[in-house]
Amino acid sequence: MATGPVEYTIGGVNISFPYKAYPSQLAMMNSIVRGLNSEQHCLLESPTGSGKSLALLCAALGWRPLNGCLFFCLQASVPCTCCPCDSTKASAADKDGTRGIPRIFFGTRTHKQITQITHELKRTLYSTVPMTILSSRDHTCVNARVSPHANRNERCRELREDKEGKSCSFYHGVHKMRDQCTLQRVHGLHDAWDIEDLVTLGKRLRSCSYYAARELMAGASVVFCPYNYLLDPMIRESMDINLRGQIVVLDEAHNIEDCARESASFTLDLNILRFAGDELNGMVINDIRRSQHELLRDFCYCLINWIMDSQGLMSDRGYESACKVWSGLEILQIFHNLGITADSLKILKKNLAEVLEKEDRGKSNSKEDAELFPTIGSATSTVLKNLFMVLDFACQDDRRFSGDYRVVLQKSFTWTNEVPPDKPDANGYFVRPTYRQRSVKVKKEVLTLSFWCLNPAVAFSDLSEGVRCIVLTSGTLSPMSSFSSELGVKFSIQLEANHVIDKSQVWVGTIGAGPQGTKLCATFRHTETYSFQDEVGALLLQVCMVMPKGVLCFLPSYKMLDKLRDRWINTGLWDKLEEKKIVVTEPRGGPKEDFESLLNLYYDAVKYCSERDGALLIAVCRGKVSEGLDFSDDNARAVVTIGIPFPSFKDLQVELKMKYNDQLCKSRGLLPGQRWYEIQAYRALNQALGRCIRHRKDWGALILVDDRFRNNPNKYITGLSKWVRQLVKHHHTFSEAMQSLSSFSQLMMDAESHHTNHEVQTPSTSCVQSPAPQSFSPSLMKTEHNQAPGEIMKFKTERHTITNIKCVSCK
Repeated sequence: MATGPVEYTIGGVNISFPYKAYPSQLAMMNSIVRGLNSEQHCLLESPTGSGKSLALLCAALGWRPLNGCLFFCLQASVPCTCCPCDSTKASAADKDGTRGIPRIFFGTRTHKQITQITHELKRTLYSTVPMTILSSRDHTCVNARVSPHANRNERCRELREDKEGKSCSFYHGVHKMRDQCTLQRVHGLHDAWDIEDLVTLGKRLRSCSYYAARELMAGASVVFCPYNYLLDPMIRESMDINLRGQIVVLDEAHNIEDCARESASFTLDLNILRFAGDELNGMVINDIRRSQHELLRDFCYCLINWIMDSQGLMSDRGYESACKVWSGLEILQIFHNLGITADSLKILKKNLAEVLEKEDRGKSNSKEDAELFPTIGSATSTVLKNLFMVLDFACQDDRRFSGDYRVVLQKSFTWTNEVPPDKPDANGYFVRPTYRQRSVKVKKEVLTLSFWCLNPAVAFSDLSEGVRCIVLTSGTLSPMSSFSSELGVKFSIQLEANHVIDKSQVWVGTIGAGPQGTKLCATFRHTETYSFQDEVGALLLQVCMVMPKGVLCFLPSYKMLDKLRDRWINTGLWDKLEEKKIVVTEPRGGPKEDFESLLNLYYDAVKYCSERDGALLIAVCRGKVSEGLDFSDDNARAVVTIGIPFPSFKDLQVELKMKYNDQLCKSRGLLPGQRWYEIQAYRALNQALGRCIRHRKDWGALILVDDRFRNNPNKYITGLSKWVRQLVKHHHTFSEAMQSLSSFSQLMMDAESHHTNHEVQTPSTSCVQSPAPQSFSPSLMKTEHNQAPGEIMKFKTERHTITNIKCVSCK
């Protein structure tokens, strides 16, 4: 067993790995090296807990010719002023600090996952590679005059413009930590760091962590960021991100299609547009850069008038809602008649750019200049930028993407709490406020204009153009058939890796009936019946009695969660569940702090359970619980999924997307609308199932409750992840399933108690421990790694030179 770093030679590339790699990790690294060498895009699925993030980092950084780059002072694009190095002599032609070597942009879904990735990087020999983390002000601002504000971006801008006579001292101190050499040699961040490290340093030096992270990108070999920073053209522009010739790695990319569509879409509230128009009108009235602001104001007012005139075209759609849908081509023709054309759009964009440029020039000259040029607020500039972005997409390349848009005018109503004004008395004087009437609910009409992009390739092609290689990876990419057609990019290298666990460590089964023998098919018609609701409750109670510690239950929607909870409270089943475990339900929306406190309640109940055996967390597919949270070991000994989480048919955007795919499935090779619709359900289901089994020594049960899995496995089982498909068993009766599940649970608990002396600490979500001689599994593995029959792996153990790796699912 390897006790230290191991070096592999894969595709002619020397890759240092912190321990002896698993077969799935070798397959991942082989695929990545092939993609980088041949400049081909990769689509790689590896189960959560199999060490995919570590394999990604080591393969990409190992491929990158790092000789001489680890000591990066000589290549820093920002001259170092804090130590006597020769970085000032670096070639001026080396603008990006990499001397022609592709930079790695590593995107993941959340800031928390970035922290996990950087902790993984610390474990490798590449931990000293120059890096940075792009993040929002919410996570990096260190100025106490900014961080308490709800709109930190606006507040930051006000301070930098010195509007209150007190500029941001942290912003002016950004030079103290803006280059890689200073960060490592002077401030001691020798190894990979996370956002908290940079924020702590910023507070100590009174230097802006937000702008320092952006400056550090110039000399970085790897840039970590949320992947919407790479997908969204507005964010890329504001962050000065240039992806041409670079390597883009998108981890946890199972939602990448949705994110790509959203980044090329925009929804405009009429009230916000009115505010923008009025603010621009104020600039015109006060003769402040009148020529630029006048055109922008007229554009806003023209759009407002058209929206008001178009209300009569809307058709009723459900209770107190109405809408009107136009195609992208139709809306461009309408706008053309209004005078909004491709040519006028260029002028409008030029005017906005000039306004922003003059604002910057005014700020850079002196305080007096800044006061001479009042600026429009960020809300107005954001509205204009987003409107110009979607119209630019629709108009570019001779209206190439216009057919990919649907423009929707929608009317709905919302309830808001408002404090009523004090009323004057009979003499006209204001009476004293009546404190008993704090606020009242007011019903308000909401009018929105949405520019929905139905083709994720619109934004993704903008990202992929000129990129050397794109790597999409996740534990739950399956089904993988939609990515190429939806994103408009050919993924020549594909992989579905096996799990690192032994099959004896996981129980995967389908259950189609409850304790009373009632068929469980979670379609709308069945879920409305009391018999279905009662049977699901009884089933869940039995699972809680059989499985120890933490149990997760995922439902298709919040509506079903509310319905089941109300029914179970009325029947007394809820009390029975609470007698066995602490019961927690996922909230719909609400503050982040409330959600985190709820999770802590669940974790504590599992960890410190006494009278009751752990906790039951009832959540929703596509909710916060199902996305990226770690439920390792006792926190998820079982995951129960009820039904198949298809998107709502009543969702207008889903309906339009299905029709769009049906129209273009033959001409563009898109998936038919129904197939696209089904894939959305499988991805959400796989993501929920992925909360269980988080590392090599973990164990648990995956329980899929719905009769459709057994009756039509060719349709419904094929959508599951490869490692789950290989292990699933269909149970014809509920008692048979519970007997099998009980035996599995008892066997695992006995094996765990026998190995208490050898118990190790649970690693983080993305962490994989070095292979141990034997896990606590009751069945001894015949080989150190559980290798699939279809995999052929040839390598010389002494030198760890990988000459060939093939996988049955590699293409």
